Amino acid sequence: MTMTDKGPKALNMRREIGLIGGVALVSGTMIGSGIFMSPQFVMGYVGSPGASLVIWAFSGVVAMFAALSYAELGTIIQESGGEFIYILRIYGSCPAFFAAITFVVVVKPFGIAAMAISIAEYALAPFYNGCQPPDLVVKCVAAVAILVLAIVNILNSRIAVRIQVVFLVAKVLVLIFIVIGGIVKLVQSSSVIVENLKVENAFKGTQYSLSTLGMSVYQGLWSYAGWYNLNYVTEELKRPEVNLPRAVVIAISLVTGLYLLVNVSYLTVMTPTELMSSSAVAVTWGNKVLGSWGWTMSVAAALSAFGALNGSFFSGGRVCFVAAREGHLPDILAMAHVRRLTPSPALIFTTVVSLLVLIPGDFQSIVNFSSFTAWFFYGITLSGLVYLKIKKPELPRPYKVPIILPILVIIVAIFLVLAPILDNPQIEYLYVSLFILSGAIVYVPFIHFKLCPGLLTKLTVFLQLLLEVAPTEKNL
Repeated sequence: MTMTDKGPKALNMRREIGLIGGVALVSGTMIGSGIFMSPQFVMGYVGSPGASLVIWAFSGVVAMFAALSYAELGTIIQESGGEFIYILRIYGSCPAFFAAITFVVVVKPFGIAAMAISIAEYALAPFYNGCQPPDLVVKCVAAVAILVLAIVNILNSRIAVRIQVVFLVAKVLVLIFIVIGGIVKLVQSSSVIVENLKVENAFKGTQYSLSTLGMSVYQGLWSYAGWYNLNYVTEELKRPEVNLPRAVVIAISLVTGLYLLVNVSYLTVMTPTELMSSSAVAVTWGNKVLGSWGWTMSVAAALSAFGALNGSFFSGGRVCFVAAREGHLPDILAMAHVRRLTPSPALIFTTVVSLLVLIPGDFQSIVNFSSFTAWFFYGITLSGLVYLKIKKPELPRPYKVPIILPILVIIVAIFLVLAPILDNPQIEYLYVSLFILSGAIVYVPFIHFKLCPGLLTKLTVFLQLLLEVAPTEKNL
């Protein structure tokens, strides 16, 4: 038997994640760079404090509905891989391949790069007080953050989960501190700040165009990115039929409440104009409330994003891993380390692509275009759940949601995909769409017709020996 044969020597991924680990993975990934970077963009798009808070609440409701719908999918199809595996099992190989390529090459690496940039900007803020740090320095620090967490996740998944739990506790404490600081400031606040929070003034200047609403929801939902994370690691989750829905309900409820309170806290300290002009809203808040100790908020925001980046690595590498295991990517990406039992080749691949994305990218454009792409496939995935509910009601479902929930999220997904294009078309959306469709060039010869099956065999064997990895089996 050669090392590439899938026989009795195949490995199994360990079920390491319980309810607490699941809550930490979901909420710990959501509470990252978004709540410290996106408020100024949300406010800038919609133009008023009241509309901004509505967008944050709406984004939380959408994330909850989507996550609960994914939880039902995860209990029907108890396999890791998220959107890819669901589309594969429901719609077949070709749509699943487009989903795999999109998430492996665009969505996940873009998300990792955006979080790494936010880590770098906040970590460097105390050293460049009053001005923007050089772009090269930001990119270098971001690259270091990506490499450090890639190494941690490659070496030990249990340590990665523990890091997630520790950082979640720290992040929640930081957000609670911001909320308390806002309450204190509100008690002492000037009449101008109080006026901005009154209902009759809260919606003055609101922008109602489809494009601005769509972009503001992109930025809001970016801060909730992570609601889907447990569906990427279902095979590593203990009792997924119980812990999957419980974890997402606990995590998203916690995060939504904190986000609304934190945004109110920002508005008690800053005027809408100050918030929109701030390059690092948490640092501005810290300077106004903590004075000379304002730099601590910059450190806290960087650590928060660091924890979220860890969660993205933990789940993101699994998409690549599962797609390869199903024959849609090279076999080497479906292998795990023989002793550590981590999907190290997939994690290495994700790291390399993320570093390449980091070179030309900036935070705002990365978020907008990766969100546009992701919500296209979220909508397709949830349409699969609606199909299963109507056509295959007999399938065992340990957990169910009303059919109206996925339908509502599909409507939101359609709006998020079409609104920016119809209201404010940009050539970048065409580039993203063409990239997705270009996957057919690879799919037709290599996946559908299976041409050149031995092309990568020698390289696969060499990388197996080099990385000490072997094929894996599914945890069912």
